[in-house]
Amino acid sequence: MVMFARSAFRVAAPLRQQLRRYANEAAPPPPPSAEGGKGGGSKTFLYAAAGLGIAGAGYYFFSGTPAAKKAEAKVASAVGGEPKKAFTGGDQGFLSLQLAEVHPVNHNTKRFRFKLPEEDMVSGLHVASALLTKFQPEGAEKPVLRPYTPISDEDAKGYIDLLVKRYEKGPMSTHLHSLTPGQTLEIKGPLPKYPWSPNKHNHIGLIAGGTGITPMYQLLRAIFKNPDDQTKVTLVFGNIAEEDILLARELAELENTYPRRFRAFYVLDNPPPSWGGGKGFISKELLKTVLPEPKEENVKVFVCGPPGMMNAISGNKKSPQDQGELTGILKELGYKPEQVYKF
Repeated sequence: MVMFARSAFRVAAPLRQQLRRYANEAAPPPPPSAEGGKGGGSKTFLYAAAGLGIAGAGYYFFSGTPAAKKAEAKVASAVGGEPKKAFTGGDQGFLSLQLAEVHPVNHNTKRFRFKLPEEDMVSGLHVASALLTKFQPEGAEKPVLRPYTPISDEDAKGYIDLLVKRYEKGPMSTHLHSLTPGQTLEIKGPLPKYPWSPNKHNHIGLIAGGTGITPMYQLLRAIFKNPDDQTKVTLVFGNIAEEDILLARELAELENTYPRRFRAFYVLDNPPPSWGGGKGFISKELLKTVLPEPKEENVKVFVCGPPGMMNAISGNKKSPQDQGELTGILKELGYKPEQVYKF
């Protein structure tokens, strides 16, 4: 099912020394900008025009023709004010969004694309944040509420994508999997999680299970699409079977593009005979080998997955506002509560 990602799957034990060097090696310094700094300066217009491929940009300064005015408007849109945001938080309440597309990912997971109210809108989400979904089951007194982290880029205009695994006794996931294009879902947000900023940490570890990969992927997208962010990232991703590895293609592409700054390690409960990655559960030995050591300066470990995994790795959080006590493997390895964040 995910043979294309096989090259990214690695066994931890035979590479222990190499992996420990990787875990402790500093990330490469950020490349200097063309201007020697971060500002756009007087060339902002030209850079934006070149990036947008605007044919009329060359004569924009010398002509008042309709084509030139169109080019001006396009560049102004790219470098101008903030785009319209669908979700603004506060007292906004729920928006009824129409389902545009549904794509099966594997035997129990689908990717859902919902239209934003206007085509030129962005979601309004920030890294890291999520959305709250709602539906009212027939005959039930209370609505069902569930948070999801979109996997679409925060800058994508006109839509958001949700990756949802169907659980046998999950009312929201079952409802979502029953939807067809044209139907709607009540959604609100954003729900703030961990406030991320470029280079906030030198090295982060991401420990995910199942659909717990979605907030991790949100962080990964933000880090690697920003040339000024040189954060180093290690992902440990546990699943039941090979076909359950979500976003495998996207993760493999990131690892191949940024081999000095991103490594991914996969663990399966029921691996196929040819599997070369980890087997069983995410172990203390694996985490000790590949994660940044707790004594390192400015490291952070993020955890997201099913309750059983969370309990073994870090302990479950008490509520969205209360991270709860740090327990499990990460505490045994010497991490402090402030070095761990539970999604």
